[in-house]
Amino acid sequence: MGHYLKRTSIFLGLVLVLGSCGAGRYLSKGDKGFAQEQYERAIEFYKQALSKEGNSGEINYKIAESYRLSNRLAQAEPFYKAALDNNYRKEEGYFYYGMALKANGKYEAALGQLQDYARIGSKPQLKSLALREVENLSQLSGILKKSSGFELQNLEVLNTEGSEFAPYVLNNELIFSSTRGPGKEYLGNGEGFLNIYATTLGDSATMGGAVRKLEGVNTDGLHDAMATFTDEGRTMVFARGNEGTKKGRRNVDLYLSFFRSNAWTEPKLLNINDPRAWDSSPAFAPDGKTLYFASDRKDGLGGNDIYKSTIDDNGRFSAPVNLGPDINTPGNESYVYVGPDGTLYVASDGLPGLGGMDLFRIEDGTPVNMGTPINSSGDDFGVFFQNAFTGYLSSNREGGKGGDDIYAFSKSQRKLVNFFVDGTVYQRRDKDKEQTVVPNMPVVLQNDRGQKLAETKADAEGKFSFPLDSATAYSLLAEKEGFFAARQRVTTIGKMPPQNQLPNEVNEVRLTANLVLNEIVKEKAIVLENIFYDFDKADIRPDAAEELDKLVEILVDNPRISIELSSHTDSRGVDIYNQDLSQRRAQSAVNYIISKGIDRARITAKGYGESRPVVRNAKTEEQHQRNRRTEFKVVRIQE
Repeated sequence: MGHYLKRTSIFLGLVLVLGSCGAGRYLSKGDKGFAQEQYERAIEFYKQALSKEGNSGEINYKIAESYRLSNRLAQAEPFYKAALDNNYRKEEGYFYYGMALKANGKYEAALGQLQDYARIGSKPQLKSLALREVENLSQLSGILKKSSGFELQNLEVLNTEGSEFAPYVLNNELIFSSTRGPGKEYLGNGEGFLNIYATTLGDSATMGGAVRKLEGVNTDGLHDAMATFTDEGRTMVFARGNEGTKKGRRNVDLYLSFFRSNAWTEPKLLNINDPRAWDSSPAFAPDGKTLYFASDRKDGLGGNDIYKSTIDDNGRFSAPVNLGPDINTPGNESYVYVGPDGTLYVASDGLPGLGGMDLFRIEDGTPVNMGTPINSSGDDFGVFFQNAFTGYLSSNREGGKGGDDIYAFSKSQRKLVNFFVDGTVYQRRDKDKEQTVVPNMPVVLQNDRGQKLAETKADAEGKFSFPLDSATAYSLLAEKEGFFAARQRVTTIGKMPPQNQLPNEVNEVRLTANLVLNEIVKEKAIVLENIFYDFDKADIRPDAAEELDKLVEILVDNPRISIELSSHTDSRGVDIYNQDLSQRRAQSAVNYIISKGIDRARITAKGYGESRPVVRNAKTEEQHQRNRRTEFKVVRIQE
């Protein structure tokens, strides 16, 4: 990826000699490259060794690690899996496999893998990160449903098979960083060294046809990238480093240059750099009085943190100050940017997000995920706003042209509607007249096929909430030992308000739901309403089938119960006839339920005829109707 300046990786050149050597020789060459942080060449040698040795767990693991350490975590996923499948049980592999699954948008699999590691892992730091990721993934549903209201377009003419990122608009030009050639290859990822470029602003579909290097700034054999400007474009700070030789510059630092006499001055090293740390990703505040940047210096809270330095009237930079734990995490925060209105934006892989790095807007001191389509399962970073409605960002999301691509974004003209369901969980015991709130109860959101979409936990007052998609049907499900599972359907189909009735750019429609858990009492009869039969027949009518489907759902939701389904007649007619008719009707209902996939061992048919009336000595038609009924009762609960 082009944004490898996030880390301090150094890659020493190796002449690639692929001869007729065996797996051991290739493995040795790969290990040498890996030890020198020369991951791209290491991958090539490891793959050669893999082709000769077969599906080795250890070699697959080394390939996976090479991809991860060169910021290509998504590409590491199949190799971590192959390593684990081939019994290479290095503990870190379990954690990073989960992170690779997340980077590829395989959220359910990632959640399971990270939960497993958090439970069995022995490395405190990785266990802590795994627990944080599990918590982050629990917020995924809300992020996925949250739309930023922007539309994205890939700058296909500008972007190349290399990497383009870090857009900045200055004097009707788009300034950006790129690995495009021609030039010396950077062995870290097979692309070129980074340089700072400019192109004239234009239509997103055609911009980028004419591109020029920023003169007087770029240096052969060094990475120069991520320029930020102030003083009407006459002052520039950018990042430079990662020469690519073992004895050369190992880290990345910030440099300062001025535009004087129609040219950029020789860049000078800023005094706020830490010689033992990586310092990069600079951004001036709109007034030019504060410089924000990212650094992995020792006083930080995690990997890379955001710092700020104020600038006095004489141009002196103050000692950098960490922005603190409200913004920085044990993960990495970088690609800081300050919008025209003073709003701070950061990219982070430590805050709840969709994949690698997500973009966040700082609101009242708190990072807020910008939602889709600004963010994706890939790395999304390097945002720049021209105004409140348009701008650019960087991403290596699927479907791009190269490693990292630049995308234009613009505010959609259509007013947005976000749907939510707000609910409360109750329980009702058999002897209680009133239902009571159930606190801290897990609640699952399912789609119309019964597949789990999200899970949350009700609060101390039994309340919960889920974001929903438009025009979609769902079910809510809560389960508790000793109670029938509570299920309720909710749908947003047909509930989208007309555009002319929406008062705001972003609107909310909130649905309500109550989940009531009813106590299971063995041998207590429960009447199934609206089960009707044609005269003198036992066939299941369509209207009865709809009611029986509800019983099927109860049996699916409560797999440990077994029931008796009984049919009853009124007292009119001959006893033996009524007994036979009720048995046939009960058996017909049971056969229907079995046809829906319920194990026949869990349900018994019983016809009681007129022997168990609800109303004895019935006189009126209403009383006879109450006696003509279909019931079920729980007869067994599997322990």
